[in-house]
Amino acid sequence: MRRTHLSSPIERASPNDVVTLATDRGPAPMNIGAVLIIDAASDLDFSTVKSILEGRLPRVPRLRQRLLKMPLGCGRPIWVDQADFDLGRHLSQTVLPSSPGASVDPDEASDQRVLEIAADLVCTPLPRHQPLWAARWVTDLAHDRAALILVMHHSMTDGVAGLAVLAALGDDGTIPVIDPFPQPPPPLRSVAAAAWRDRAAALTTIPSRLRRGREGLRELGIRARRPKLAARTSLNRPTGPRRRLTTVELPLMPLLEVAHRRRCTLNDLVLVAVTGTLAAILRLRGEEPSELVVSVPISARRAATTDQLGNQTGVVPLAIPTLSHQDARLHRITAMSHSRTGVTRGMSAGPMGLVFRAMGALGIFQVFIDHQRLVHTFVTNVRGPQTPVHFAGHPITTVIPLAITPGNVGVCFDILSYAGGLVVTVVADLAIVPEQDLLTSVLAEELAQLLAVNRAF
Repeated sequence: MRRTHLSSPIERASPNDVVTLATDRGPAPMNIGAVLIIDAASDLDFSTVKSILEGRLPRVPRLRQRLLKMPLGCGRPIWVDQADFDLGRHLSQTVLPSSPGASVDPDEASDQRVLEIAADLVCTPLPRHQPLWAARWVTDLAHDRAALILVMHHSMTDGVAGLAVLAALGDDGTIPVIDPFPQPPPPLRSVAAAAWRDRAAALTTIPSRLRRGREGLRELGIRARRPKLAARTSLNRPTGPRRRLTTVELPLMPLLEVAHRRRCTLNDLVLVAVTGTLAAILRLRGEEPSELVVSVPISARRAATTDQLGNQTGVVPLAIPTLSHQDARLHRITAMSHSRTGVTRGMSAGPMGLVFRAMGALGIFQVFIDHQRLVHTFVTNVRGPQTPVHFAGHPITTVIPLAITPGNVGVCFDILSYAGGLVVTVVADLAIVPEQDLLTSVLAEELAQLLAVNRAF
């Protein structure tokens, strides 16, 4: 909603945002983010980057807003301008050593260090009394590159909306009509009156909300019978406050060609590779579950703008047999995908939100997710821009996605397609997945095998 000079609109946190905030009580925060690798960036010093971002912040009003709790009866929290906003509280820099040593490849060393910095930033809780984001400018990477690491709380944005933030901060971002900053918060009486109007209006939408609730249960795969518990594995133990990041990068077009030939989606292929990888690692540990349950977050929208941020995400759990052959796994995955045709995307957020918010109020949410036996891992796949975004005249060559999953999921996978490439980020708790490098290598082999089969056609 665009603000005007005459009044301050009431911008409430959505029900999903409130659930995310209420349940963010674990050792690792519910943050998401991205690492933007920028080419030929030696002329971009920190003061220049800070000045550019300062000038582009008005394109994303939420970056200068904080959540304000409301008194009883006044409804959900509202977003208000942070009157004393200071970019210096959110943006910092790290200068990497330019010579890691003769025995260390400079490219590999700098890439690993950037991922370590990103992992540290995304695992750091964001102060609730400030706008819920942070950024780090990292320089002196190999080959004259730099990295801008952006981290936001999941209540502020989901993956689809995060792409809107990326586009707005780029050189081609839309320049909006800029209102005076800061805008004063709306009067409390107006907030209370709006809350009661919303409650009255909600009574007229009960039938549609019940219908959406049924669609949400269908998206979750819940029927009349009791849900089947997932097999116990050593990958599912309560996670700690830190994560390690590793990546697999490959060209996008060959994978799309495979998907076209197999009459499936790119996400289906990723699920084939992920389940094959986890099954292989578990076999090395002496475990052989007959199936793995993968939770796939589904956004209720295909795209977003900077005035439509927030979290609009549901999930689809898929119980995938740990069959040894990729073709067999792909057949089962595509069959499950087709069985959900016609289900409205993201509707599961409604029933999940009701349950999770109740657990949060009772103080049992963390106990539940630390011991849940509904899913083994999460696979998040977001489609990014097909052409490179530029920052200060320099192309952003790679975008590495980041997302922290709480509870007892020891490893999850974040996937982003961008400018002809695909990046799979492996996010793991090193205490639970000490063989993360091996896991990442197996994942790369699984994906390479899919491409090899395509070349054989």
